[in-house]
Amino acid sequence: MANTYNYFNQAYQKINGLIKENSVFTYLLAAILIAIPLKYAFSSIATILFVAVAFSSFFKIKFSFNKCLIFPVVFYVLMVLSLIWTKDVDLTSGGLQKELAFLFVPIPFLFVGELKRISKHEILRLFSFSMAFYAVFYFLKAAIQYFSTGDISVFFYHELVSQDLNAIYVSVFASLGIFYFVSQKKKSLYDNAALFVLVILVFLLSSKSIITIDFILIVCYYSFFSTIPNTVRITTVVAVSSFLFFSLVFVKEVKERFLLEYETAFVDNTVNNKIGNDSAKIYNVSLKQAWYNEKFQPNHFFPGTALRVYQFRIFKEMLNTDSIFFTGYGLEASQDKIREKVSENNLYSGYGDFNFHNQYAQTFAELGIFGFLILIAMLFLNLKNAWRHKDFPHIAFAITMIILFLTESFFCRQRGILFFITLYCIFNSVVKSEEKKL
Repeated sequence: MANTYNYFNQAYQKINGLIKENSVFTYLLAAILIAIPLKYAFSSIATILFVAVAFSSFFKIKFSFNKCLIFPVVFYVLMVLSLIWTKDVDLTSGGLQKELAFLFVPIPFLFVGELKRISKHEILRLFSFSMAFYAVFYFLKAAIQYFSTGDISVFFYHELVSQDLNAIYVSVFASLGIFYFVSQKKKSLYDNAALFVLVILVFLLSSKSIITIDFILIVCYYSFFSTIPNTVRITTVVAVSSFLFFSLVFVKEVKERFLLEYETAFVDNTVNNKIGNDSAKIYNVSLKQAWYNEKFQPNHFFPGTALRVYQFRIFKEMLNTDSIFFTGYGLEASQDKIREKVSENNLYSGYGDFNFHNQYAQTFAELGIFGFLILIAMLFLNLKNAWRHKDFPHIAFAITMIILFLTESFFCRQRGILFFITLYCIFNSVVKSEEKKL
């Protein structure tokens, strides 16, 4: 009995010590990130709680200028101003509610000095272990489904995490955990186990862009940032490369996703046997067709890269034909124009529900050149600070966002917005004393 008491007393003292050592905001910000993969209500509650606690002691508030944090606030102000010229007031009004994090997350960092005491290390650690926990849950759920259906696809892509949660977004979240664990100089058994679980999760989710980005960043880390001996460094790079190679060669579901892009990118009208059959043939669209074809057929299928090429093409056409250079269509008001293009090009109507799949094009189309420049400024300052501080998780986050925005409209989902703006504020607000300590 005494041993049990001592165990819980030691645990309590440890937790109490952590809370005293770190600002309460450390745990509130970690809670926001941890709640992102859950139902939207959880991350919303965590965000509201963070803002409420931040402004609970109003007399302590003092403005502290930080140009990195001014930009997202100005970004949101521009979204509000787009109500003046928007093509659809209802859609823009709904979008403003979804994008509120661009306003409510940075403002506490600007006014509440205590937020400079947050522990970036502790936030990333809590989030990374949470993602490993989610990964184990996804694996167990898939295993149960497999034993009842015999369908191996439940372990891969959207089927593993659900279409709503989205494999690409979960891959991005898991990748941050990978970069955190990789960058730790001394790893415990739990760190290594969590790292292994997250690597498996990213490969099973089979996002081509994220796997490629992660591979390049990890090779760069062991080539330029790691302080381990050269022999260990080379061995690690070879092991990572071998793991990627054998996964692409021997894991059928992962291999098929990469091969589909390679086989269809430069050859017109290849037959898609996976979603078509002899009586109803489906033809893959090549990159050339996606960019140049004036008309398509309802049985034309766009692989991932071809779809993004087509979406950028119609953005270019919109920019040339409509007066949107300075103002855009208004926040969230570009979808009807995409549907018009789908109808004009004789595509299957379902493609009208896809956004631009390019955050740069999405922002330009909806907020014009000024919104686009604000976005570029945020990404540039984020990368500049990451490189200046030689903080690898920050560098990985900055580079991942820059590249990912070429293939995803990340701000069209609340999860993407919260993930970006919360980490953006954390990474660009930590005081130098903590940076040196870490």
